[in-house]
Amino acid sequence: MVPLCVQFRPIDRGQGERSSGNSSIGFKANMIRRDEIIGFVGLGNMGGAMCDRLVKAGYSVLVYDLRIEAVHALVEAGARACASASECSANVDLLFTSLPRPDHVEEVMGGDRGGLQAMQPGSVWVDMTTNQVELIRALAKEAPPDVHVVDSPVTGAVDGARNGTLTLFVGGEETSVERVTPILKNLGLVIPTGPLGSGNVVKLVTNQLWFVHAAALGEGFALGMANGVELETLWRAIKESVGDSFVARHDAPSIFAGHYDPSFPLDLCVKDLNLIDELSKSVATKLPMTEKAAEVFVQAADRYGHGAGELHVVKRIEEDAQLSFQMDGDWTPPWER
Repeated sequence: MVPLCVQFRPIDRGQGERSSGNSSIGFKANMIRRDEIIGFVGLGNMGGAMCDRLVKAGYSVLVYDLRIEAVHALVEAGARACASASECSANVDLLFTSLPRPDHVEEVMGGDRGGLQAMQPGSVWVDMTTNQVELIRALAKEAPPDVHVVDSPVTGAVDGARNGTLTLFVGGEETSVERVTPILKNLGLVIPTGPLGSGNVVKLVTNQLWFVHAAALGEGFALGMANGVELETLWRAIKESVGDSFVARHDAPSIFAGHYDPSFPLDLCVKDLNLIDELSKSVATKLPMTEKAAEVFVQAADRYGHGAGELHVVKRIEEDAQLSFQMDGDWTPPWER
């Protein structure tokens, strides 16, 4: 529960004009009016940044998170705090959740006292968690009458969430997807993917390739440097060739800086790779590159700890090869861009 030092006021679902003098909501008079009230549960690195964009876009947003500092940050931005996920769910037209793991989603939204059962007829739950496909479908079957469920996991890292340049994979009934799309467009590019659960299938495929690319980039750096090519030259050549990738452009600076991007820990990489492994059981052949990626990420987590940044999968190669992938430069961390 949110500590009692947060001030809660009765929820007003009316759509009257809000002025900058209302400190509970904090909307400025010149902001764009929005008719539907949004709830946002899960204000971590990604969720907090996405929620902040929706507040700044002029939506009336109710928020909940276990971490008091995350709630305070969004209240200061103009959102309003709720005392629980269920209170948030019960007082909104559209509920967004962005949580670290599937078991967190089940804990927050499932069961008789969960957020899903508190939602009102006509409302939509949009889960932005990288989630287990069967779980989101199972929870949807438990939804109250006329409560709809959409899955919309995202890709594009923390800087994409801050700057509205994410890609969002949206699965669900066509009418529900159409309803939430204008709001999701405040966060980036929206790609409808098909029925409920397909958003997570697509997200996991993109993560599958991301993890393979991350491990492969470290191997490429090691191969080039061990044979006399300077790292800066090697990196430029990779970006200007068939070896280019999002990882090479976006993630490599975190390797050069030596922090290996702590905004996304190895624990979540391993979680996603386990979800990918579940999906791979439906494929009538082995996926050896994916299996090897899972193996090397587990090795990195065992060596550096599950809380270490995702790109420690490259640091492992760096150390074992007795090379240094650090390089002088102005490497602004992704979460500050």
